[in-house]
Amino acid sequence: MLVYPSGVDVSSSALRFLTQQLRRHRRAIGSRWRRLTAGRQALLTLAHLRMGHTYAQLAAGFDIGTTTAYRYVTEAVELLAALAPSLADAVRTASMKAYLILDGTLLPIDRIAADRPFYSGKHKKHGMNVQILADPFGRLLWASPALPGAVHDIRAAREHGIIDALAEADIPCWADKGYRGADGTVRTPCWGRWDTLSAGQQAVNRSHAKIRALVEQAAAALKSWRLLRKLRCSTTRITSIIQAVLTLHLTSSE
Repeated sequence: MLVYPSGVDVSSSALRFLTQQLRRHRRAIGSRWRRLTAGRQALLTLAHLRMGHTYAQLAAGFDIGTTTAYRYVTEAVELLAALAPSLADAVRTASMKAYLILDGTLLPIDRIAADRPFYSGKHKKHGMNVQILADPFGRLLWASPALPGAVHDIRAAREHGIIDALAEADIPCWADKGYRGADGTVRTPCWGRWDTLSAGQQAVNRSHAKIRALVEQAAAALKSWRLLRKLRCSTTRITSIIQAVLTLHLTSSE
């Protein structure tokens, strides 16, 4: 395999943060000699998450074995996932916001047609359903654990307890028609075909769409980590990867 110098478009603060966490972890478990320093292990993990490089590519680039690359990435991802904010943390942060925006996104996965629970009829592909909370400026605040792609957005929001948490905190939330019937503080557009809506309802829907459109920035921020654009790992590991990416994103945004 050919090896060449490359770059990772992640802020240096994310690298320093992950390096510091890895150093603490190594001291805590009494780890001695490693093939890579904490800084190189952090860079290896960022290259995997941000660029989507395979373990074989990482192993060649860092001059280590494929198994070692997998073990180092898994260790770092688990550390980061443990630091991810919970829904309660996100709600406390959002209590100082005027409102939130809720939306679901599908993370494509490598699955065959027989895997029906992971097939999203809306997106016509296999994937994992992830719920996103964004602030009024479209900044990503929180991403939920992953559910199979066949799960509808409103069901996913209820399973994660998002609707109840927002209602209890009395935080207004804008969402699309997929959350119709959510009640609480979730606000959805007026239901019906555009030509059957009154002029007032059309104006409300236009205003609603302008507010809700900003959540696309949060979804784009999540998917700027290229590994999430096509996940080829076990579905049981996807939630940890999402939480690790969320931690790094929030760290870089501070």
